[in-house]
Amino acid sequence: MMDYPALRAVATVVQTGSFEKAARVLNVTPSAVSQRIKQLEERLGVVLVVRGNPCVATAKGELLCRHVEHVGMLESELYRSLPALAGQETPQKVTIHVATNADSLGTWFLKAVARFSGQSAYLLNIAVDDQDHTAEWLQRGRVLAAVTSLDKPVAGCRRIFLGALRYHATASPDFFARHFAQGVTPESLAHAPALTFNQKDRLQAQWIGQAFGEELSHPTHWLPSTQAFVKACRSGMGWGLNPAQLVKDDLKSGRLVELIPGLGLDVRLYWQVNRLAAERLEGLTKEIVATARRDLAQEAPREDE
Repeated sequence: MMDYPALRAVATVVQTGSFEKAARVLNVTPSAVSQRIKQLEERLGVVLVVRGNPCVATAKGELLCRHVEHVGMLESELYRSLPALAGQETPQKVTIHVATNADSLGTWFLKAVARFSGQSAYLLNIAVDDQDHTAEWLQRGRVLAAVTSLDKPVAGCRRIFLGALRYHATASPDFFARHFAQGVTPESLAHAPALTFNQKDRLQAQWIGQAFGEELSHPTHWLPSTQAFVKACRSGMGWGLNPAQLVKDDLKSGRLVELIPGLGLDVRLYWQVNRLAAERLEGLTKEIVATARRDLAQEAPREDE
């Protein structure tokens, strides 16, 4: 038999980051929260929450947190149909965990989730990771849905092709004149500082491979911000791959120039959602797909899509 007070204690501690905050949400004492989790951990023989600042879930704890989300969505539907079941208590709002890449969040994704949140009682917890790695959040049970570049369905998930996020390799005119006066070549790229989001970011390497058919070592600044990427390019700090939506005005005005005109990089994106939650997240999926189809570059889906 499931001990749902203990499961909710785990999920709330992980969501709020502390036992004290979870206690306020659950309207119990911190010691009661601690006792519930301790007893559940002893019963299961595994650690569910890593105590710290903030507290985080272990892999097994994440699985229980996602189960609590599923149950919370089912309960929300039931309370809407049978409000008397809730009694005098105000049902706790359900928080849905999803993941996306930073460039989608900085261009089109936020518009979709804002529309969804305006029509839904669910809250959202949006995790950000590289598009090549968000699928791992699904595989590990850390989220119920994700925007990912993985073109194969994650086990237990539905996959929908969204479109391609188009990038341009850009730099300021001064930077271009300083580093590429003799043209954009493997030799000039080996000395011109690039901009890289983090160690997972391979966009610059992919563009170089597309342009020259080989991987090149090049100096880089590390800058983990989509908006700061554009500003850094404008300021002449380095060259980088920026979403077309964010630099179209800069390219039109001449504040930025393409390193190789017309040579963009398209990153195909997919929406993958846990099959058990797919029906209840239909509204979110609808907004994600509709916004992506408007804002992303569209192409004919592959035969298996």
